[in-house]
Amino acid sequence: MPLPRILIVEDDRALAGVLEYNLKQNGYEPVVARDGQDGIQQARAAPPDLILLDVMLPVADGLEVCRALRATPATSQVPIIMLTARSEETDQIVGYRVGADDYVTKPFSVRILLERIKAMLRRQSAPLIATDADEERVSFLGVALDRVRHRATVHDQPLELTPSEFRLLDTLIRQPGRVFERSDLIDSALGSDTMVQDRTIDVHIRSLRKKLGDHADVIQTVRGIGYRFAETSPEPSAR
Repeated sequence: MPLPRILIVEDDRALAGVLEYNLKQNGYEPVVARDGQDGIQQARAAPPDLILLDVMLPVADGLEVCRALRATPATSQVPIIMLTARSEETDQIVGYRVGADDYVTKPFSVRILLERIKAMLRRQSAPLIATDADEERVSFLGVALDRVRHRATVHDQPLELTPSEFRLLDTLIRQPGRVFERSDLIDSALGSDTMVQDRTIDVHIRSLRKKLGDHADVIQTVRGIGYRFAETSPEPSAR
């Protein structure tokens, strides 16, 4: 069985070397790209199992790289973990909006990063297809999900969702009206072994609402608790 292939897009040679060494020691096949354009080319030529993507890169920055890879069918579903020194929530929101699945701020623990990689690859390999054909597709209030094709639409218009966003929406839409605590959504949508903070769910929800556009209000905030998918069509101003 081939080793999971991890593409490291990082211009800091020292950090790239540390990551490359530790990934090899933990049973991965790392490859390194030194700038954004090289990262795009390598990912498209041989799609990896996961990408570690620095934000501040020469030639093309990490956000440009992420957009380009999400727009390419061969790499649109490859998990992307962004590595950056920017810790502001607004920077994280931008990262999630362009398609990142996770966001790790520098400096970070390599051991924790390895655990996040392991968790993300485990989620990625878990089948989304239900054994019951009736549960492979769900549609409610104009939003539809197809687990088999991994497609999401809102009133027949396609939604470009990351794997994490797809799982999050899938969890919410299958039980309209049920209130999910943030910890429930981490367990159900991102995986119980995911090492993330509760506010990560908030960032994913903001990104998901942005992509839903005029239909963002189907995801409702229950203050002090979490989120739910609306049971009836909400008023335009309700969220």
